[in-house]
Amino acid sequence: MASVPKLLLLLLCSYHTLVAHAGVDSSYKLLSIGSLKSDSVCSEPKATPSSSGVTVPLHHRHGPCSPVPSKKVPALEEMLRRDQLRAAYIQRKFSAAKGVAGDVEQSDATVPTTLGTSLNTLEYVITVGIGSPAATQTMLIDTGSDVPWVQCKPCSQCHSQADPLFDPSSSSTYSPFSCSSATCAQLGQEGNGCSSSQCQYIVTYGDGSTTTGTYSSDTLALGSNTFRNFQFGCSQVESGFNDQTDGLMGLGGGAQSLVSQTAGTFGKAFSYCLPPTPGSSGFLTLGAGTSGFVKTPMLRSSQVPTFYGVRLQAIRVGGKQLNIPASVFSARTIMDSGTVITRLPRTAYSALSSAFKAGMKQYPSAPPSGIFDTCFDFSGQSTISIPTVELVFSGGAVVDLTGDGIILSSCLAFAGNSDDSSLGIIGNVQQRTFEVLYDVGGGAVGFKAGAC
Repeated sequence: MASVPKLLLLLLCSYHTLVAHAGVDSSYKLLSIGSLKSDSVCSEPKATPSSSGVTVPLHHRHGPCSPVPSKKVPALEEMLRRDQLRAAYIQRKFSAAKGVAGDVEQSDATVPTTLGTSLNTLEYVITVGIGSPAATQTMLIDTGSDVPWVQCKPCSQCHSQADPLFDPSSSSTYSPFSCSSATCAQLGQEGNGCSSSQCQYIVTYGDGSTTTGTYSSDTLALGSNTFRNFQFGCSQVESGFNDQTDGLMGLGGGAQSLVSQTAGTFGKAFSYCLPPTPGSSGFLTLGAGTSGFVKTPMLRSSQVPTFYGVRLQAIRVGGKQLNIPASVFSARTIMDSGTVITRLPRTAYSALSSAFKAGMKQYPSAPPSGIFDTCFDFSGQSTISIPTVELVFSGGAVVDLTGDGIILSSCLAFAGNSDDSSLGIIGNVQQRTFEVLYDVGGGAVGFKAGAC
C-alpha cells in the first residue's frame, strides 16, 4: 500500500504540461511532476470564458479554492471505487439504448426521467444565493442530474454543512408548489406525493443516497444576476451524504435542471472549465458563446433526457490513429462531469493501452492500481515524456488531451468497459482545462483548449 505522502501526492498533484521546446517531437508531451506546495494555496484563475453570459467561479471541493475545503481527502482507491459505482449505474440505465438516429429504441426497459448518480464522486462546486435576502449556498454541480436541491430548515435528517441551513421562513420570495400544480406533476418519478398540500420530491442516487422534501421556488442569484422563480428541492430528510456542501445543482438536460430553467433568460448553451488541480479555479457559464470551439454533434435520448451524448470515432496516440474498427464505437458515449475516469469500449481501450505502453518503454511498468492497469514507475524522475493522446469525434472534432488528461497517479487515466456494447463515458479527468460547451439549442458539444 502506498504511503500517506505518496497518496497525497497522487491526489493533489498533477502532471503539468510544459511548453514544447524546439526540437521536441510533437507526438510527445514533456511533463513536470508538480510539488505538494503547488496546491497548498488557491491560485488566481486563468479563466477565459467565451461569452458575456453569466459566469460563476468553479472550484474543486477538496482543494484550497473551495468555499468548503475538506480536511479529509479521499484516498485514490476509494475515489476510483466510487467512480466505478457511478459509471456502472449510468451504464445500467443505458443498457437498452440502441443509438438509432441519436435516439434510443422503445423497449421494455424502465428508465427514470431523471438519473441520480453517486453523490460522493462529484468533485466541483459553485456558490450561489437563494432567497430574498440571498443566502449563500455552496452546491456541487452535476451534468448527470436534473433536480437542484439544498438542505433546508427545519431538517429532521441532514448532514453537517459549512453554510447555515437555508431557512425558507427568512425569504420573502420563497414559495412551495402545491400538489395540484403542473410543476409538481412534471416531477414524474421524482414526485413523492403531498404533505400539508405541498408538493414533495425525492431523488434516489446510484449509491443509495436519497434526498426528499418540499419542491419549491425562490429567487436565485448567480454572481450579479438574479433569476426569479427558480425551482428546487428544499431537502428536509437526506441520507448517505457526508460532505460540507449545501446541496446539488443539476446541469442535465431534463426540465428541472438549472440549464433548462434558465434557457429563456440566458439561452440554451452553457459551458464550464474544470480546473487541472484542486489548487486552481475554473468557471461555469450560462449563456455561453458558441464560436471558437471544435464541435461534434450532440446526441440526445428521449428516454434518458438528462445526459448529453457524443460519438467517439477514433483515437490517436503519438499522432498515429489506432487501428480500431469503426463498429467498436457504435455504442453511445456521453459527456459526464461527475464521472472521474473515461470509460472506453474494451477493444478501443486495449488498443490505446498497447500503443501507450509502446511509447513509454523508457519507464519501468508498475503494478495495477484499482481500475488502472497501465501504470509506470516514475521514481527519480522530475520530468517525463509521454505520447500525445487525441480523441476524434464525429464531425471532425479532435481533442488533444493535456498531460493532466492522460496520466493520473502514474497510470494511464482511462478504463476499459467489460465489452464493446456498454455505454462509453468521457470523464472529468479528460475534460480538465478545456472549456466544454453544451450548445443544447444548436445540438453540439464543443471543446476549447487552455481555458483554465
